[in-house]
Amino acid sequence: MHSDIVDLRSFYSTTLGRLAERAITMALSSIWATVPNERLVGLGYTLPWLERFGTDAERVFAFMPATQGAVVWPATGPTATALVFDEELPLVDSCIDRMLLVHSLEHVENPRETLNEIWRVLSPAGRVVIVVPNRRGVWARFEHTPFGNGRPFSRGQLTELLREANFTPAAWSDALFFPPSPRRFMMRFHNVLERAGRRLWPIFSGVIVVEAQKRLYQGVPVAQRASRRVFVPVFSPQGATRLGRQAADTVRRTRR
Repeated sequence: MHSDIVDLRSFYSTTLGRLAERAITMALSSIWATVPNERLVGLGYTLPWLERFGTDAERVFAFMPATQGAVVWPATGPTATALVFDEELPLVDSCIDRMLLVHSLEHVENPRETLNEIWRVLSPAGRVVIVVPNRRGVWARFEHTPFGNGRPFSRGQLTELLREANFTPAAWSDALFFPPSPRRFMMRFHNVLERAGRRLWPIFSGVIVVEAQKRLYQGVPVAQRASRRVFVPVFSPQGATRLGRQAADTVRRTRR
């Protein structure tokens, strides 16, 4: 099940969503190294963190999958969002310094093809930062949050997937150790539970955060793409096919 852009925005406007955003921000801050003149792209729903970590970047873009939907961002100035297909990003080779994936990899049709496409657009020293639901965590078991939808991962599964796509995991972090309960008395103790979880039950975090570096100088086997989609424009005129057939029949009759 894919997360819709409306549901994502609604979740992060709630108190529980703001607490989750804050916890993920802390996990990202522990592994996020500042890169001068960085070209940063977010894939999925990354707007809260692009606003936080993209202030010093040269340019920032928010790519939103077609299955999720898109919103205009930022609120002022030129729009920096685009509706994309995750296996065919509208970028040239080696043009991005870092990509951030949130609410993305767990929803894609073919994670390896998506990571291969990210490898293509990243610069030789490029990095990808991925936030995915933890298979062992509590958040992946409840569907009232976006982390309960899609395909959760374990660290081992994520490591194997990254290595198959020629990435080397460099740093790990975790977040969302407090339960995903919308009750106020539970959310009051989220700071205590978050700090305690990092020490006492780190393998049961709600999400896994990993930073991986692009790996070069390794032979890449030639393989046929597992999937290929063709998108039809939403605003295509109705009856265009019928009119086209009528025009073709008219041309054939005049030639006779």
